[in-house]
Amino acid sequence: MTVRRFHQVDVFAAEATKGNPLAVVHDAEGLDDTQMAAFARWTNLSETTFLLPPTEAGADYRVRIFTPGGELPFAGHPTLGSAWAWLQAGGTPREAGVVVQQCGIGLVRLRQADGRLAFAAPPLLRSGPADAATLAQAVRALGVAAEDVVDHQWVVNGPEWLAIRLRTRAQVLALKPDMVAMGRLKLGVVAVVDDGETAAEVRAFVPGVGVDEDPVTGSLNAGLALWLIGAGVLPGRYVAAQGTALGRAGRVHVESDGDTVWIGGEVAPCIAGSVTL
Repeated sequence: MTVRRFHQVDVFAAEATKGNPLAVVHDAEGLDDTQMAAFARWTNLSETTFLLPPTEAGADYRVRIFTPGGELPFAGHPTLGSAWAWLQAGGTPREAGVVVQQCGIGLVRLRQADGRLAFAAPPLLRSGPADAATLAQAVRALGVAAEDVVDHQWVVNGPEWLAIRLRTRAQVLALKPDMVAMGRLKLGVVAVVDDGETAAEVRAFVPGVGVDEDPVTGSLNAGLALWLIGAGVLPGRYVAAQGTALGRAGRVHVESDGDTVWIGGEVAPCIAGSVTL
């Protein structure tokens, strides 16, 4: 057992308890897969990350990301929260103003803008519509009528998100999914709105990895942004709301800048100290 530095932060919210919590273990050298997975199950958060020295040229640090059900190659709120914790612990980027994270999908760039961190949305590894059987399973699991689905699209950028666009915010917030029927599907649900502050209401369901509903989801919002900005449905700069149905107030700041879409959010510190692992 070794005493290691530890942070717990709330991501995509300016105030703790309003976003998506993340546990970050620093100095994670020496921990094996079994130990990391066990600690992630113990925290019982949607994700727990472990910071390690980089092994790829150009990276500032390497991160491994675990849900209670297993490891992810990439996830958005762990990317923002891990970068914040790395900086707070004294990390110095190789390039001023830019943090480069190494994770399961390769290198991910982050920048600081408007007082918040933002990561460059990874390219979609898979896009296009789902087959009829998969869409039918998704509709059945969500408990909506087929005619309420405006559109759908795979937005796979590590996690294998299937995005379902519904007509209204009220429909999104009223969802009470059948998690058994959902099975291993990772479903992101979105409605386009315009309330003067936010342009989208988002929910994310991932029972297959031990998290029925993720409070605020960076990878999903990154995929949605590439899809819906590219389709002309959403503008090049907007704010998405997520977590409303869980009593949270997550806000995801999206900005298209040339060929890059940036996904940003505040990080609120909650716990700083040490953990024995």
